[in-house]
Amino acid sequence: MTGVNDSPILEMQGIVKCYGQLRAVDNISLALTRGKLVTFLGPSGCGKTTLLRVISGFTVPDSGRVILDGRDITHITPSARDTAMVFQNYALFPHMTVAGNIGFGLKILKKPKQEITREVERLLALVQMEDLGVRKPHELSGGQQQRVALARALSLHPKILLLDEPLSNLDANLRLLMRGEIRKLHRRLGLTIVFVTHDQEEAMSLSDELVVMDQGVVKQIGSPAEIYETPIDDFVARFIGHINFLPGTVTAIGDDKIILATDHGDLKVEPPPFAISPGDRLKAVVRPESIDIQAADERYGRKGENCFPGRVEVAMYIGAIIRYTVMCGRQTLYVDDADPQYGGIFREGKEVMLYFKDRIHMLKI
Repeated sequence: MTGVNDSPILEMQGIVKCYGQLRAVDNISLALTRGKLVTFLGPSGCGKTTLLRVISGFTVPDSGRVILDGRDITHITPSARDTAMVFQNYALFPHMTVAGNIGFGLKILKKPKQEITREVERLLALVQMEDLGVRKPHELSGGQQQRVALARALSLHPKILLLDEPLSNLDANLRLLMRGEIRKLHRRLGLTIVFVTHDQEEAMSLSDELVVMDQGVVKQIGSPAEIYETPIDDFVARFIGHINFLPGTVTAIGDDKIILATDHGDLKVEPPPFAISPGDRLKAVVRPESIDIQAADERYGRKGENCFPGRVEVAMYIGAIIRYTVMCGRQTLYVDDADPQYGGIFREGKEVMLYFKDRIHMLKI
């Protein structure tokens, strides 16, 4: 992908925005790398849309600075910034044609008519709508309206494209299609994109980098793999997918393994990347797909370390996986078993054994 280097295209320095007593954005500082697709992710009310509106200029921060490509744009109007925003409802002009909507910004800038025509034709081709320029928005599907909104934003050649939950009004199949279209567009143009969503799967599938937010602060920044595999705390772990927590006490530390004594038994695992001592309390963070499940009475079942007995409480068939709720002692654990058509399904009440890997992410308690 062209256009990606290590220099930040956007810096936010100490951004604060309050609405009465509510600190919607609470002293956030971060830098966005040029050419990346970055997603602000978090629950409703976490501050992600407010932060996006601060970048766009539709919201002025109470304090802090926004620097775009070395230029302080904190108090510059939205139209004077090198940014473009696609709203959740697309905000198309209903009385204009598709071509008229796409060329509107260029017309406001008083570009020559021939230049506007060429640029509109180029953008129609870019979003694969060459034959639909004369239609009105109400004659388009939701996905087509989304493409028009993208093309209109791109007509101004912004340094950053801002997308505010642009797929939330589409049905599930169309959302999947548009995710792919946005990703392809991003790779083709090498454009910096900031995407806002509360949908974890959407964020994981689209992004080069995630900014996970809660209650106006940034909890963690990293690639989708980093956020999913090594969450920084309970909130991030719970918000990104299903999770199991197994608290325990460190009872032994070796050169390449430690023993964590849990309520279910001992886990012999690789040490965490931070300093620990015997007696420390840790929490094993285990994704459902990282636990292997096998019938307890399996004649040739594995024996030895990191295996705990349990009983299937719920078995939910989801096609590609079977999702089990397993009672392990007095704790409920979630287990995802791939390819149930091949391995079969354990029915509710079945006694099983759960097998844990020796590389497990740990958090301090």
